[in-house]
Amino acid sequence: MKYELYYWPEIQGRGEYVRLALEEAGAAYVDVARGARGTAAMMKMMDAQKGTPPFAPPFLKAGKLVIGQTANILLYLGARHGLAPKTEAGKLWVHQLQLTITDFVVEIHDTHHPLGPSLYYEDQKAPAKKRTADFWDERVPKYLGYFERLLDGSGGTYVSGRRLTYVDLSLFQLVAGLRYAFPKRMKAFEADVPGLVGLHDRIAARPNIKAYLASPRRIPFNEQGIFRRYRELDG
Repeated sequence: MKYELYYWPEIQGRGEYVRLALEEAGAAYVDVARGARGTAAMMKMMDAQKGTPPFAPPFLKAGKLVIGQTANILLYLGARHGLAPKTEAGKLWVHQLQLTITDFVVEIHDTHHPLGPSLYYEDQKAPAKKRTADFWDERVPKYLGYFERLLDGSGGTYVSGRRLTYVDLSLFQLVAGLRYAFPKRMKAFEADVPGLVGLHDRIAARPNIKAYLASPRRIPFNEQGIFRRYRELDG
């Protein structure tokens, strides 16, 4: 089965967590909106879903199924491609962790848009600086510290032990994104999370991920996505 991934074509965003899982699994997929008239095809696909339409991209078409929300898509893919534990308790555990990552991603976005996405960054610079200071003082240590402790206590190479899950791929993306958006702040903070830094490096070296990162399929970080670099917010 060839999956169809629907997400905005210019950014990594929330769709990147799904792309990383598909790439690691070696799954056949098409990134629909990146093709000719792809965004129009994506919107048409959303409008065509009667009864259970996705709220917004990303969503995944898998045969007759159309699955929305990043964590929900990963719950589906993880069970089918060896990227989640086999037990029900294990599946729920990594899903819970992915939902926690989802919460953190919202907070990352809100560093540069604390008053809402409908306003330009230039209209909310002062609140953004205040939000970013709190983010690095309180929220980053809380979230990344939590995952650092899980990794330290797992007794293995990955967060849930010796086997890779989609959560490890998502943590790779968090580290990479924070390095891009806040290079100075992240460099200073990395000494507090050596396990996550090591995890990032191990994920980047995995054959399928390494090939993906070097390919045009990996959209570069840019100023339109969740991870945005604003010099005045980087300390």
